[in-house]
Amino acid sequence: MKIKLLYAFLLGMFAVACTSTQNEETSEEAETAEEVAAPAGEVTYSADSTTLKGYFAVSESDGKKPGVLVIHEWWGHNEHSRERADMLAELGYVAFALDMYGDGKNTNHPDDAGKFMTAVVSNMDLAKARFESALEQLKNHPNVDSEKIGVVGYCFGGTMALSMANAGYDLDGVAAFHAGLGLPIMPEGEGSVKAKVLVANGAEDPWVSEQQVADFKAVMDGAGVDYTYVSYEGAKHAFTNKGADALGEEFGLPLAYNAEADSASWEEMKVLFSEVFK
Repeated sequence: MKIKLLYAFLLGMFAVACTSTQNEETSEEAETAEEVAAPAGEVTYSADSTTLKGYFAVSESDGKKPGVLVIHEWWGHNEHSRERADMLAELGYVAFALDMYGDGKNTNHPDDAGKFMTAVVSNMDLAKARFESALEQLKNHPNVDSEKIGVVGYCFGGTMALSMANAGYDLDGVAAFHAGLGLPIMPEGEGSVKAKVLVANGAEDPWVSEQQVADFKAVMDGAGVDYTYVSYEGAKHAFTNKGADALGEEFGLPLAYNAEADSASWEEMKVLFSEVFK
């Protein structure tokens, strides 16, 4: 009887030990899964001492895929850039809507937007640091093929995207929508721009003169850049932003959404990325 009781006791202890071990393994597996979970949604990162707030939109398809940075308009990191990130994810990419102003700040007033933008454009070392930090975030995403990177930018963001391409960053494709062409960074010389470039602007955008377009093309041609410049008839500035009409009317600015130009330029971007990400 004593032997049977001892045997039963040992079996009980063994069962408890096994259960404890299984629980620990399950806990460890859960922690590991949490550690490697692909980030999506809002993330906080930094450049030097500045806190930045970005937004990841992740494709549901499996495996490594190209990554695309989204640079916001002069209004700041807002729903427009996040919406574009979501649209890129639907195409099968991992998109990261970055923050060039810090703390994810944005505005609906042009005076504030102008101040935010000027602070960045007047300090390109600062702009580069924030771009590089976002680029690192994107490349380190577990679902991103770090050898396949694109950038899209809108308004101020388009100017920044073109400037970063001109700075010689290792990018595959850059698409700039209703971008200003007074670029703070120009190509250093032939072969210095690695990316294939698309510029999609409105023909009725008074902030982009015919002379600016001619000068831009001359510089790109002189540097041997592989680029396409498309001008959409009837399109004004901010033609991809559905909130542009209201802002234009409120502040007397030449802003207007143009569904046809928005759709056509998006298709041009899709062609660009399909070519460079082969």
